[in-house]
Amino acid sequence: MSASIGYLGPQGSYSHTAALSFGDSVRPYASFFALVNALVSGEVQAVVLPVENSLNGDVAQNLDLLQETPGIIATGETFVKIEHRLITLEGAPLDGIKTIYSHPQALGQCAKFLSERFPRARQIPAPSTSAAALCIKDATQAGIAGAQFSAPGLWVSPYVISDESLNYTQFLYVVKGCPDASLAGKKIFLSFVCEHRPGALIAALSVFASCGVNLTKIESRPIKQAVGEYRFFIEAEADFSRPETQTMLASLGNICRSIKILGVY
Repeated sequence: MSASIGYLGPQGSYSHTAALSFGDSVRPYASFFALVNALVSGEVQAVVLPVENSLNGDVAQNLDLLQETPGIIATGETFVKIEHRLITLEGAPLDGIKTIYSHPQALGQCAKFLSERFPRARQIPAPSTSAAALCIKDATQAGIAGAQFSAPGLWVSPYVISDESLNYTQFLYVVKGCPDASLAGKKIFLSFVCEHRPGALIAALSVFASCGVNLTKIESRPIKQAVGEYRFFIEAEADFSRPETQTMLASLGNICRSIKILGVY
């Protein structure tokens, strides 16, 4: 029996596409918080979470969820090509569009198109692109969603309206579990907090450099309980199961205030 996988719905969202790349037994949820809660409670065996878009950067809410939720770990990744399409009622004249719904990231990624084609239209954020499209009730309303979206009575434009053609989102496949030295993979996703002093970040990054490990991602998030201090999120090309990787992480732990393994994939 295949694992039940949760995703940010409704059906037809980019998260839906990401979930289907891992299995056929998928289940939609209304928010990322609901997704993670479903994983922790055992409603589903895995969830897919977007963590970075190639244009808009990190999905901060999901970095926080991975950091703050104990007992979960990413064990896989997939990249979904983002190709936004305009959604309207079938036969609706585009000149009559006054309101456009979509996820905030989609609205931002189509900002140039929207400003040129619909300069007076009101933009309203929605929980997901597919949820936005389902908000369309009359000919004055439109949405932005992916080409995979479909619903009775709605028209999906054949044209991509994203401002940039090279647009991908990285999704992580997250399960219940903890880091184990036997976990093998090509990448490690981790977070750490440096000492709050000059040179601390350089010292931490030098650990990877001295071991010849390439970094494929580095992000920072403010620490909520410490104004002016930051937590760093790193994706590194290293096999977690190798002894030299464990030695490297031990060295990092010796010079950082805290470290957490978020994923091995």
